[in-house]
Parts: sequence; C-alpha cells; structure tokens
Amino acid sequence: MKYNHFSAYGLAALLATGCATAPSNSSQNPVTDAAKLSEAAPKYASTVTAADLSKHLHVIASDEYEGRNTGEKGQKMAAEYISREFSEDGLAGPVKDGSNPYYQSFDLEQSQWGTGYINVGNEKFLMMQDFFVLGGTAYQDEKAANVVFAGYGIDSDQYSDYNGLDVTGKMVVVLAGEPKGSNGNFLISGTDKASDWGRDYRRKRDAATKHGAESMLIVTGTSPEEFNSLTQRYKAYASHPSVSLPSSGPQTQATTAFVSPVVGATLLGTTPDKLFGYATQVSTANKLVASNFTAAKDVKIRTERIVSPLSTENVLGFIEGTDKKEEVVVVTAHYDHVGMDESLEGDKIFNGANDDGSGTVAVIEIAEAFAQAKKDGFGPRRSMLFMTVTGEEKGLLGSEYYSENPIFPLENTVADVNIDMIGRMDYDHEKTNDSNYIYVIGADKLSSELDQINREMNEKYINLDLDYTFNDENDPNRFYYRSDHYNFAKHGIPIVFYFNGVHDDYHKPGDEVDKIIFESAEKVARLAFHVAWELANRDNRIVVDSNKK
Repeated sequence: MKYNHFSAYGLAALLATGCATAPSNSSQNPVTDAAKLSEAAPKYASTVTAADLSKHLHVIASDEYEGRNTGEKGQKMAAEYISREFSEDGLAGPVKDGSNPYYQSFDLEQSQWGTGYINVGNEKFLMMQDFFVLGGTAYQDEKAANVVFAGYGIDSDQYSDYNGLDVTGKMVVVLAGEPKGSNGNFLISGTDKASDWGRDYRRKRDAATKHGAESMLIVTGTSPEEFNSLTQRYKAYASHPSVSLPSSGPQTQATTAFVSPVVGATLLGTTPDKLFGYATQVSTANKLVASNFTAAKDVKIRTERIVSPLSTENVLGFIEGTDKKEEVVVVTAHYDHVGMDESLEGDKIFNGANDDGSGTVAVIEIAEAFAQAKKDGFGPRRSMLFMTVTGEEKGLLGSEYYSENPIFPLENTVADVNIDMIGRMDYDHEKTNDSNYIYVIGADKLSSELDQINREMNEKYINLDLDYTFNDENDPNRFYYRSDHYNFAKHGIPIVFYFNGVHDDYHKPGDEVDKIIFESAEKVARLAFHVAWELANRDNRIVVDSNKK
C-alpha cells in the first residue's frame, strides 16, 4: 500500500475527532501538578486507537517497504515516514548536527568474506568448503602460520591443555567437544553432562586468546561428510554479509575457524584416524596426555574480509518537559526488519508487521498523544524522547549506538519503555485464543518502583494479564538481553519491555499486517502510554534500587 499523505484539511479534520480536542488550558500556562496531570491521562490515552495503529502499520509493513532491512531502501522509507509523523504531530527533532534533525545518522560496517584458503605445502584448502571463520580475522593478507596442537583447547582448574604449552602468536588446532573418561563420563564435569567447554566454542576461543594465540582452529566432525552436516547452519551464516558497528581497534580475539578433519590432520602432519586416536588415549588414561603430532611447517593462510560502510539512522522525536525538563523518559521500538530473500518462491518479503512494525506504530501513536497533551497545556513535566531505532535485527546496533553517543545525558535518563512485538498471540495463548495478555520483562530488574507503576497503571486503566514468564532470570530464551531496552539497562537505566511472544511467523514472510489483533495492540500501547505518562509526571524520579539478573 502506498503512503497517502494527508492534506492539511484532512489532518485537521482527523485531529478534531480525537486528540486535538483541547481543554481550557493553553500551552502558555502548562499544568505541573501531578494529580491534575494524572486526571488528564485517560483523555490522551484514548487517542491511541486500533484504527490509527492499523493505518500506520499498513504503510510501513507493506510490500513497498521491502522488509525494512537496515541500510536499504525500505528502512530509509520507514525512517522518512516516521520522521514526517513526528514533525506533523509537533515533536521537535533534537539532533543538532546533520541535515535532518529527526535523524541520528551513523555508519555501520557491512562485511563479507572474500578470498580464503589454507595452504599446507602443496595442498590447498578453501574457505566455505573445507573450513570457515566466525568473527574477525588476523589474516586479511596471506600470512605464514606456526601450528601447535592444544588437545581440546580447554583451560580449567581440573584439566588444562595449555599447561607448559607456548601458543603465543601461533595457530592453535584443537578437537571439538571435550574429553570423556573410560567410564563414559566427561572428565570436566565427572558426569554424563557436558560442560560449557564442549557446548560453547567461545570458551575455547577465549582461552586461546588469553594465552596469546593468533588463531584457533576447531576440528569438527569425524569425516568430510559429518563436517558438512554439522556446520551447515554456520556456513549459511558465514556466507551472508554481516552488519556491525565499526571496530574501534585491532583484532583482539583469536581468529576462530571450524575445519574439517582432513584440514586438521594435515596441519598436524597426521591422518584423521590418528588424530582422533588422541581422544581414545585421553579416555583410556582418564587424564590429559601428551600428543606426538609433528605440526606442518609450510603453512600459509588468508581469510580476507571485505568491509564497506552502510549508512543508517535512528529516528528521534522530542517533547521538552516543563518544570523537570532536564530529566528524560525514553520510549523505544525498532523499525528495521530483515528485508527480502530472493531465493524464496512466492512471497519473498519479510514485512515484519509484528516484529517490530507493531511497536513502531505504537511509539508513533504515543508520541502523538503526548504532543497533543502539550498543545493543550498538559505537557509532560519531564522531557520525552520517542525513538525508533535501526539495526536491532543485526544485534541491537541502533540502540547501542545511541547508548554510546546519547543525544541527552544517560545520567538524566529516567527510564526506557520498550515495545517489541505486540498484537499477536504466541503458541501458548493461541491454544486458548487469549489475546488479553502481554509479557512484561525487566521492569523489576533495576527499579522496584517501575514494576509497581506498571502493575498499578495496568490495574487502574487496562486490565491485561501481565505475564512474567520471560522475566525469570533462568528463562533459557533470555529475552531480557535480546531487545533494545538492554542497551539502556546495561548503563543502569530502569526499563520495561512489552512483548507478545514468538509465533510461527517470527522472522518469516508470513509476519503480515492482517494477522495483527489491533484491539490487543491498542491495549498494550495504552499501557505503555500510561506508564510513560506516570514516569514523566510524578513528583519524584523513580529510584534505582535493584540489581537483579
């Protein structure tokens, strides 16, 4: 659907039926009494409607916006739409440098693998075929490598492959997994449960880095076929361009690669069978044993990374407060999604209506309500920053950039209200067709008052079922760390995160507007409005009195 720009008359007519109806107060004499502002809240909350949420979402989640992939045409179109809405609603653009005061513009790095190989004498192994790299590279240009075998690459109190081993500046070759004893139990845990050393390659990478290794190569699988089977997901990831914030310095972690058994054995001057015989030796001895491999001497490696800048922008709309204007309440959502996949048959566009078009349009509507309140003399006591961020799907990059380059000092930032996916039902709630819920995450992590405010506003105005399932610090999904609020929380700023849970269309072309339950989205958006209103207008700034995980 194409964006249909309202005429001045049309906009005036629309506002006349909703949030433009003004009380007798004027903006010349703003109300600063907390009780009177609280009384006014329902009037402005009522302007956040299912119809308006639908109107906006039918634009930014349309095919025309091509999935809003960071740095691409659709994301730029969405940024323009959001900034225009902020401007027309009377919000200020707070960014002083740059051509558009609503844009916090910055460059990301887009990178992909180029030429890659490992030469061992006359043998040549190819990147994306015989091995692949995750993360950065120390081998942008061809470089000779000094190879050393470090067993399983483990460095724990009870078992360390690095005892007496000098790996400084060297290429460390290690086996995947972790050693078992003759009884079948893992030597690290002493049970049939693997430790993190066997489950998470980053533990081995960090150990190699700590001991000064230039790179670490993990021998994966017991045959070329098994290597290919085990690494398909990683290969698919590594074969696509990645987007990140620009690196601020030289490579600090050991370059990490997954290599086939043939590559690993060749680097160590042996055969795959003899290489895996080492595992049998450890198991029989029930302890670390020395190896007798003689590493290859004539080893050269290149893993080129091609890097180019990718411009993008956070979109900011600002409402200055009255008597407490130095303090700032932030309302956020990410407006990017994952773009298109031309390899698909049929629908190739990932419209991201729920993720996170739904949160984006909620921010637009809440901003409009606050702006109209200010025009009517009921503006917020604290300043309000409404920010739709870019690059969330690439690793929370837009919010990270803001947290490192804030427009307003973080010490003056009271809280972040973050909205990421509202208006759908997840698997559990679909079973009972119950859309009257929202997952609440993080409200109690840093401030007991924020959690209390959220509960009180819901009970007083909305009556949603507040589900705290994903707030549990032991929840394996770790959603608390997976949306933009976290880049505020890690700086000690209280946050509340609203989330409807995951469904079958998550990150798929089926995440379409026609599946949004706008009445449910309206309720959550109004709850977010009331919480933001209370944060902005209460007499005292909320306390930071918790340190929960």
